[in-house]
Amino acid sequence: MRTHSLICNQFNEIDTFVEQHHLADEKNVLVQIYCGKIDNSFITELLEKIEGLLPHAQIIGTTTDGEMINGTILTDTVVISCTVFSSTRLTSTILTLDDYSSSFELGATLMKKIVQNDTVAVIMFANGLDMAVEDFVDGVNTYKTNAKITGAFAGDNGAFQKSYVFSNKQIVSNGVVAVALSNENLHVHTVSNYDWKETGTTFKITKAKENRIYEMNNKRPISIMSHYLGADFTKQLPTSGPQFPFVINRDGKDIYVYITHVYRDGSVLVSRRVIEGEEVSFSYANVPSIIDKSISEIKKLAKKPVETIIAFNCMARRRYFRSYAEQELKLLEQISPITGCFSYGEFITTKGKCELVSNTLSFLALSENEQVPLDRNIDYNISQSDEIKALMALSNLIHASSKDREDLYKNLEVSQQRYQSLFEHNTEVVYSTDLEGRFTSVNPAFEKALGYTEEEVLNKSSLIYIKEKDIPKARMHFQRTLKGKEQYYELELISKSGESLLFLIKNIPIIINGEKVGVYGIGRNITDQRRAEEKIAYLAYFDPDTGLPNRLRFTEQMEEFVQRMSKKKKKLAIMFIDLDRFKLINDTVGHYAGDTILKELVNRMKGLLPPRTYLARFSGDKFTILFTKYVEIVNVVDFGQKILHEISKPIMYEGQEFFLTGSLGVSIYPNDGVKTDLLLKHADTAMNLAKQQGGNKMQFYSTEMNEQVLYQLELESYLRRALEKDEFHLCYQPLVDLATGEIYGSEALIRWQHPKLGLVSPGEFIPLAEETGLIHDIGKWVLKRACQENKKWQDMGYGHLTISVNVSANQFQQISFIDEVKEALNETGLAPQYLTLELTEGVMLRNISHSIIVMKELQKLGVKVSIDDFGTGYSSLSYLKDLPINTLKIDRTFINNLKVNTSDIAIVKAIITMGHGLSVKVVAEGVETNEQIALLKELECHYAQGYYINKPLKSDDFEKGLRQLKI
Repeated sequence: MRTHSLICNQFNEIDTFVEQHHLADEKNVLVQIYCGKIDNSFITELLEKIEGLLPHAQIIGTTTDGEMINGTILTDTVVISCTVFSSTRLTSTILTLDDYSSSFELGATLMKKIVQNDTVAVIMFANGLDMAVEDFVDGVNTYKTNAKITGAFAGDNGAFQKSYVFSNKQIVSNGVVAVALSNENLHVHTVSNYDWKETGTTFKITKAKENRIYEMNNKRPISIMSHYLGADFTKQLPTSGPQFPFVINRDGKDIYVYITHVYRDGSVLVSRRVIEGEEVSFSYANVPSIIDKSISEIKKLAKKPVETIIAFNCMARRRYFRSYAEQELKLLEQISPITGCFSYGEFITTKGKCELVSNTLSFLALSENEQVPLDRNIDYNISQSDEIKALMALSNLIHASSKDREDLYKNLEVSQQRYQSLFEHNTEVVYSTDLEGRFTSVNPAFEKALGYTEEEVLNKSSLIYIKEKDIPKARMHFQRTLKGKEQYYELELISKSGESLLFLIKNIPIIINGEKVGVYGIGRNITDQRRAEEKIAYLAYFDPDTGLPNRLRFTEQMEEFVQRMSKKKKKLAIMFIDLDRFKLINDTVGHYAGDTILKELVNRMKGLLPPRTYLARFSGDKFTILFTKYVEIVNVVDFGQKILHEISKPIMYEGQEFFLTGSLGVSIYPNDGVKTDLLLKHADTAMNLAKQQGGNKMQFYSTEMNEQVLYQLELESYLRRALEKDEFHLCYQPLVDLATGEIYGSEALIRWQHPKLGLVSPGEFIPLAEETGLIHDIGKWVLKRACQENKKWQDMGYGHLTISVNVSANQFQQISFIDEVKEALNETGLAPQYLTLELTEGVMLRNISHSIIVMKELQKLGVKVSIDDFGTGYSSLSYLKDLPINTLKIDRTFINNLKVNTSDIAIVKAIITMGHGLSVKVVAEGVETNEQIALLKELECHYAQGYYINKPLKSDDFEKGLRQLKI
């Protein structure tokens, strides 16, 4: 392999460069671009130029805060590095965060796209203020590979604003570009060199969000920086920030962050995410150690086969350590050609995992040749420039000062602990014990709180006054205190009266002349505070009606499990439950009855819960269930079916039976999302689809549901304006008297002709109209228009014609329904005996007593009542004898397969016979063949309708065919 690099001042230099090094003929070229010009249009033109000359090359690039070429440091330039491989396979990709739900997913997807079994190295450049870098690195590490990863977080010439990563395919300001090197025989070496030391006071982050620190020690960060580092240093922020970065110890590891932006309110943006409660200190570069380690690593590298070096250096080194950084690059240049850039963070593989480090030099050394050059005569001396000498002196000074400060603090702590007046006058409980835990003193507040005098407790074990369950905890914290660690914990103490009191205890070791002689304890009575907190917490997290966790508690609980399962790589299932038409119960029998029924349903669902499953009341009649175990689809389906079955069982309240069903939606983590709000949204989407399909169903989420939801939202928007835009019309399907063959009437069927969607099926918009409440206005329009059309035909000479109109559940349950019927008849002049209202069994059975009252009122008016789709309900016969009806319509499912010697003919015959016995007319709907007509006549069915007679016709067509439609 060979590497050639160019400082590109003008685009025509690239032509000469490609021709000079015969690059156009090569098929396996990696082009790396380090661009100090933060200009999107310039980068676009540059990429087009290179791609035109090297169409087969893999191109990756990043904007920088400084460029490196041939051991030289540059700024505001463009460096193009071309590496020609002979046997290494290159695979590159570029991704943008906008296309993924999280930075974690972005990192995981990147590795899946480019890493193969023989991949030995990955070079990547990332950027973007919205990118959660730690999450991105975690995503990268989910892909198990032995490949060495190096790279950089894009620079921006010190502006701390816009930066880009790019390939010949795309330029992105919030994403990642990477290339994988695949060749089992490729020699790969990586090195990362940094050493920072903590110094000065430790500060606690008291207010922060993501990468922004609002307060440290309850003060603005800028005021603290100004106090310790001076006003001039603070004014130069964020440029000066990398000189003294913050250090945070997280999970036993030091993490270095520096300021990238200063806000007017004194808060700051830092280079990595921080957490409230973390402690931070200033840190400084340990220059002697960095130099020694650098020379040591370069000596090791010189003994290895290296043909090219790609380096990524922290921009802090260029700005404050430039003399040394230049000499370091010169040493590396003596080993092989070197290119790279200065960045705001460096990626490196450490102990088998990718990490983002700061303030470091990281480099990747590559070779396809196994032979180590024998002529490497390298001078390892680093010249001690004034800059380097000053930095080394500063490092020693800070180190010595820090040690002196620590010693001074220890002496001061001893003096402060001898001060006893605080003990006597403290309003909180204060006591001291010897090394065995026996009381040696107590203050007046102790006597007042617990009722014991000092004489009663002196020389007695403190464990006597602690509740038994807390004794192991007290012993543990006591021993930790004796080891020199300050302790905070809660204990229940028993007062002299026997009352149990909760105290927040702080333990401090008593150290005299360097020896531990006992323990101080300070306690605050938090009994009343805790009771109030528990009550508030219960009200905040639990539903008072059912005792279930509420929406807030469920969401927090779900968030905890999502984080836990992301580490364990396990699944969760979220189920959304909505009770179908529960509002009708509240509207008819009141909210108290509704709450009672809800409690009964909750108890039923609780009895079905498998282990590690959490039920919550999300809102109203909506419930959520979180499955953390048994998340396999078959188990979730089985449990969902049991829930639906349990909900559908009759519920008795004050001697009356109520029937409910439920709609269930399920989403799966991580298949359907990795964030809590997204998983809940997807489960809700699935539940709504189940409801739209008629309810009493369970539906799993799929990506197609989003399209259906958007379509439903669009449909609802159009539906709300359909009446005023006169987009509805009625079709009329003839009803025939089977005995005479004459048309005796028709059924009015609504149709919606939308200018954009075309003809919308009633099966789509009728359920939506019922759900949104629009069905009431639509139903009134249908009733009035149908009566108007039928009266017109009667006036034309067809005085016997009747009209049948379907009535929705929402419309039928309205108190004003009878008045609406009267209004339609009065305004159109249609006689009541020519109007038939068709009701489904489900409509009537929701509130049977109310339904009977309304039907009797209709018959008093002279209006006929018909039961539609008869035979599909589950309790028709039990109520049929009590219903004041005129007509039964046999459901089309029994007519479809109506043939001689079938079970369907027996059912139809039974319904017709029952109709004759109850003195009601029977209509067969869905008739499609002459054979069905003949059988129905033989069975003495009264009426029929269906496509064999005629399809639903528009008003004009119905008029034209009135005389001809006879069989």
